Amino acid sequence: MTRPLPRRLLALALASAMVAAPVTSAFADTFAPFTVSDIRVDGLQRISAGTVFTYMPIERGDTVDGTKVADAIRALYKTGFFEDVRVVRQGDILVIEVTERPSINKLTLTGNKDIKTEDLTKGLTEIGLAEGGTFDRLALDRVTQELTRQYNNRGKYNVEINPMVSRLDRNRVDVTIAIKEGAAARIRHINLVGNEKFSEEDLRDTWESRETNWKSWYKRDDQYSREKLSGDLEKLNSFYLDRGYVDFSVDSTQVEISPNRRDMFITAGLTEGDQYKVSKVEITGDTVLPKEQIEKRVYVKEGQIFSRRLLELSSDAVSATLSNVGYAFAQVNAVPDIDKEKKTVGLNLQVVPGPRVNVRRIIFKGNTRTSDEVLRREMRQFEGSWYSQAALDRSKIRLQGLGFFETVDVDTQPVPGTPDQVDVVVSVKETTSGSFVFGLGYSQLSGLTTQIQLSQNNFLGTGNRVSVQANRNSYLQRYDFSFVNPYFTDSGVSLGYNLWWREFDNSNFNTAQYTSTSGAAQAVLGIPISETDTITALFGVDSNEIFAYPGSAPQSLVDYIDAVGNRTFHTLRGQIGWSRNTLDNFLTPNTGLMQRFSAEIALPGSTAEYYKLNYDISKFWRLNRHLVLNTRAELGYGDSYGSDHVRNVCFNAPVPVYDSTGKLVRYDPGAAPTEPCLTTSPDFQKTLTATGLPFFENFYAGGVRSVRGFSDNTLGPRDKPLGSNFSQPIGGAVKTVGSVEMFFPTLINSPQARVSAFVDVGNVFASRGDFDAGELRAAGGISLLWRSPMGPISISYAIPFRKKDGDEIEHLQFTFGGVF
Repeated sequence: MTRPLPRRLLALALASAMVAAPVTSAFADTFAPFTVSDIRVDGLQRISAGTVFTYMPIERGDTVDGTKVADAIRALYKTGFFEDVRVVRQGDILVIEVTERPSINKLTLTGNKDIKTEDLTKGLTEIGLAEGGTFDRLALDRVTQELTRQYNNRGKYNVEINPMVSRLDRNRVDVTIAIKEGAAARIRHINLVGNEKFSEEDLRDTWESRETNWKSWYKRDDQYSREKLSGDLEKLNSFYLDRGYVDFSVDSTQVEISPNRRDMFITAGLTEGDQYKVSKVEITGDTVLPKEQIEKRVYVKEGQIFSRRLLELSSDAVSATLSNVGYAFAQVNAVPDIDKEKKTVGLNLQVVPGPRVNVRRIIFKGNTRTSDEVLRREMRQFEGSWYSQAALDRSKIRLQGLGFFETVDVDTQPVPGTPDQVDVVVSVKETTSGSFVFGLGYSQLSGLTTQIQLSQNNFLGTGNRVSVQANRNSYLQRYDFSFVNPYFTDSGVSLGYNLWWREFDNSNFNTAQYTSTSGAAQAVLGIPISETDTITALFGVDSNEIFAYPGSAPQSLVDYIDAVGNRTFHTLRGQIGWSRNTLDNFLTPNTGLMQRFSAEIALPGSTAEYYKLNYDISKFWRLNRHLVLNTRAELGYGDSYGSDHVRNVCFNAPVPVYDSTGKLVRYDPGAAPTEPCLTTSPDFQKTLTATGLPFFENFYAGGVRSVRGFSDNTLGPRDKPLGSNFSQPIGGAVKTVGSVEMFFPTLINSPQARVSAFVDVGNVFASRGDFDAGELRAAGGISLLWRSPMGPISISYAIPFRKKDGDEIEHLQFTFGGVF
């Protein structure tokens, strides 16, 4: 990671500007007092004489002596324009002979990696080393020393900085600063001396400085840095203070470097002292709220082992509580009373609420495309009401959630002359909210996927979302149009419309082999009932034409369609849902809960009358900075209601069935039903019943997004086509899937990638009565999720440890996609 050049370099500008040529008392002897009749400047090339006269403390008609001449020379040197200044007298004329410093024609930096070129150039410009500026050799030398020091602080002791100056015509120079950074010195050993209460491993657990280890090649945690070591020693101090060791101190720190300047050895001497307990906790000052309410926000209790962390949390909690009722500048000052003999600490928490603050105005900046109304309706802090930090924090989260802004900053500015009022300034940096996307993706299940999408998430700055999309892969063609007004009413009720049409070929989807052509029109209503909870309602009509051919599709699917007597299913669809989202981050959450429940019904009058229930829950716990635990469950259930479809059919011809040797073993009814019956034989008559959840609405399990380690959609009930020995997955009306996954955020230490270890369990069952815990499948493995520049990539390797013969195993599974 590169860091900006420290402002220490600015000091060099002052040092350079204050340099003046030595002026001795000799001028007092050389220049007898005389009256100046004229002043002439010789040697000027780029600088005008008027500029020189501006800085001169002598004018025509002045009487000068050696002291005034010396002052004039100093003044001209301080301008930084001249390498040499001499003053001579020609009669009553004062002649100033100057040699201008050359101008910098070109400034070139090479070899710098640890310090960005733009940061280095900016720092050099601030001290006057910039193209077009005046060249100062002294400033260049001091910059060289400062850069060497900065690289040393980053652990690079072999750095070489070579400034080169090339003279050009017209008093110009080219300046080149060639940098050879070299390799950073690596920490070979860290030794803590004096720790008896805690092991060195525990003390250094949160340190950024590490001894060279197998992960150092990409984490670079073994590279020495003075700033990093200072931070680690402060963490060491916090570690002891959080555990009651009030007298803890770091007595000495010794850093040694090997002769080749590549290895560092760090030794720190400690004094642990004794452990202190809290003797009393007292709250004083103006608490504003009832004292009992404030005491509930204090986590430090009498008799506990003293902890600075708990003390700081208590102070912050009290301040936050008061800020939520208008006291924006409330402070809590903790005054300790240390008794070294009894080894106790008494705490006096002095509450200073300050004035109660009212919000005068809310001002939005940076929203050039988005109207103020779109931002204002997301604000939970209102003008004319008491200041609330909680309301401002929630407002910022809601604005970030819109997806219209790259950054959102909220600042409070006191109103001049009115200490009890503030203005809230919301500064946003807009990002592209509309896009034309051509996308490519690939997965083992769907193969190559193409996508074309024209979307505008902030249509004309109103916050409305419009999207037109087309998708195509090996089993699906789909075309969609959607429109959503997230604020159909001022209370936040959203209204949206969906239109879609698709052709679906299940023969390439690891499921029963049938095809369908369908289309739908839907209206969706969203009603927020709290900051985290939303109720949704959907109503729509759709048509689904299904083709399931005997001998190709499982016979149970063919019989279902024959029982209905129509392969086109018309549906009046209604759905109601509830969701709760308290995740701290949508893409890579560490804490929070996501719940979703939906109840869907094909209303009376539909070709098939049925209902489906779905429940998903995902809970994240941050165990520590190394581990995040996620538990997830998904349950689904569906069934028909009302009268079943029953139909008596007979078949036009028997179908011969042969064994593996080619021998005729029996005749089965023909595949195509016919009416009226052409035979009276009961062997070729059949009563078909369509009941339960329609097969095209069944649940499936197995795959990257379900139970990893098993091929996509292959778990659960299976059936064979007529005359075939190969079964096909047909899904079921009951779905149970669960997962326990442990994420390791610091293993890769990147917000774009996560590594995890998981155990997935689940299966699909034909009906509620068929559920059997003994039939659940399970697999464990590791996974990598990476938000790459080309889109999200998911790779998992799983080994099923609970499986049965006939299961389709797939250890390595992956998906990736992207947009261009």
